[in-house]
Formats: sequence, structure tokens, C-alpha cells
Amino acid sequence: MKQFLVTGGAGFIGSALVRFLIDHTEHQVVVVDKLTYAGNLASLAPVQHNPRFAFEQVDIGDRAGLDRVLAQYQPDCIMHLAAESHVDRSIDGPMAFIETNIVGTYQLLEAARHYWNGMADARKQQFILHHISTDEVFGDLHGTDDFFTETTPYAPSSPYSASKASSDHLVRAWMRTYGLPIIVTNCSNNYGPYHFPEKLIPLTIINALAGKPLPVYGNGSQIRDWLYVEDHARALYTVVSSGKSGETYNIGGHNERRNLEVVETLCDLLDELAPQQRAAGLTRYRDLITFVTDRPGHDLRYAIDAGKIARELGWTPQETFESGIRKTVEWYLANPEWWQSILNGSYRAERLGLTTSR
Repeated sequence: MKQFLVTGGAGFIGSALVRFLIDHTEHQVVVVDKLTYAGNLASLAPVQHNPRFAFEQVDIGDRAGLDRVLAQYQPDCIMHLAAESHVDRSIDGPMAFIETNIVGTYQLLEAARHYWNGMADARKQQFILHHISTDEVFGDLHGTDDFFTETTPYAPSSPYSASKASSDHLVRAWMRTYGLPIIVTNCSNNYGPYHFPEKLIPLTIINALAGKPLPVYGNGSQIRDWLYVEDHARALYTVVSSGKSGETYNIGGHNERRNLEVVETLCDLLDELAPQQRAAGLTRYRDLITFVTDRPGHDLRYAIDAGKIARELGWTPQETFESGIRKTVEWYLANPEWWQSILNGSYRAERLGLTTSR
């Protein structure tokens, strides 16, 4: 049994990872999360009473708080997912992305380095810091047959992707300079249950059910590789368990789709699964699609070459886009209380009764 420390564990990908670790392993897990607007304790409700789970409301920019948590829980590995991650928000207010993704990662690296240096040799050799990043650090692809590999040069386009690229460089520098054992993974677009409603797929589902316009940037021709979040959680555990220190692994879903195609697929699934919830006078959900002005610096295509993780670690996604997107729509239809609590703001009040330690 190992002790895992997961930063950002109340977020979308982080909570999926935590649920996986509790449900499918025997390890202990402590979540460190600042609980910004995107942190939601309800996403951890399925595991919050498990004796192997603990939660600490700590900002990764708080060095004293990190030192305390590391000393108290003595983790064998740190999985770093805490980040500001919404491109549109980074365009409107980039400072939060600099503070969390760059300065926060620096504070975590320094806390981890101090903690690691104080370990006994046997544990020190087993320790790893796994930094979870994004394919957006590579910019966009111009050819239809090109893919991001682990050696693709960085060319970030937005304040968000630039801040994540910076954090990747910091992590690798801390290994090169100080010897801190690290692994980096870069993933494609995630989707699935517990996805915060500002992102494309949950926003489309929720707006459609409310009879609201379904905004699509430009003409919707932007292409993304979609990765089901539970496949990603399994990949992250595979990497931290079997990957090599100093290596980078790309994680993709092998599911390229145009944004417009994603929205149309969601509309068709809702027509099948929730026809009775269509607004009065609406004959099909596709009629709600509305094209809006494209955002600045919008990358056209992302696509991951996930061959390395398949060859070396044996991971491949289990979900196709068709199976994963159906599961996602079914989950949102079955769990309206989760996303409605976000829309009305009541999810923030649930933090008051939180038990913070194991």
C-alpha cells in the first residue's frame, strides 16, 4: 500500500483519478485542493467516507501548507493536477493562470524537493512526482496526418497553454538540476461525468435541456482528440506505477472529431434519450446550434500519438467516442442535482461541513 497525494483532486480529471484509486487499488489517497470555482466536493462524494481517503483544503501556492501536508501524510508519490484550465478564462484574466500553473507549480516543486531530500534512501528511490499536462502546449497541427509526439516542439497559443508549457519546463528543470524524480504526461481533451459545465460537452448538454442556444465557435471546424476521463485516470495510474522517471508519455483517445460534429452528436443522443425534455416548439435539439465569433488564437487541430504509452506500458483507451459520449449524456441525465448545484451556486456551501483529515 502506498500513499498518493493528488493536487487538484476535487476537479474534473483529479476527482476521476481519486475515485479510480480508491475503487480499484488498495492505496491511500490524500487530496490537496484550493477549492476554486471548479473544485467540487460532490465529485468526491462516492469515496469521501472511505478510510483510505483524506482531504486537505490547501492552495498549492501556500508553501507552509504544502510542507505541513507532506510531513503529515508522508506520500510515496505526488500526482500534480491542480491547475487553472479554461482557455476562455485565461484570455479574459491570465493572472490567475500565471499564479496557479506557474508559481503554484514552483511552490509544489520546492516543497516536494525539500520533502524528498529528507527521505530515507530506500523510500527516496521509490518516490515520483507525476506532472499532468495538456496537448495544448504543442500549439496546433496544420496537416491532416500529423500528430503530437513526446518530442514535438512547444508552441503554445493561449495564456492557458503558455502557463502549462511553463510548468512542464519547470518540472523537467527540477529533475535536471536537482535530481527530483519526475514523470510528465500530456493528454488530449477529456470528457465524461463530473465535467464542469463551462466546458463544451457539458455546456452543450445542459443548454440543450434548458432550450438555450448551443454556441459553436466560428464554423465548428476545430478538431480535437477526445479522451474519456476514466480511461485517462487508468492511464495516469499506469504511468505512475510502471513509467520510468524522467520520461514523458502522451495520452490520447484516438477519437478525432470536429467541434460541430461533437455538438451534433450530443443533440442526436438527447433526441434519442430525452425527447420529452425538449423545449416547447422544438422538434430537434440541433435547431439550437448557434455559430458565434471565434475566440482569439483558436488552434485548429490537436491530435495525440499515444503509441509510446501503448508500446511501453500496455495502455490503450477502452472507450470509443461513441460509447464514451453516450455514457456521458446518460450520466448528465441521471445526475441533474450535481450540475444544478453548480448552476445555482449551492455546491460552494457544501464545503462548510468538510472533514479535512484522515
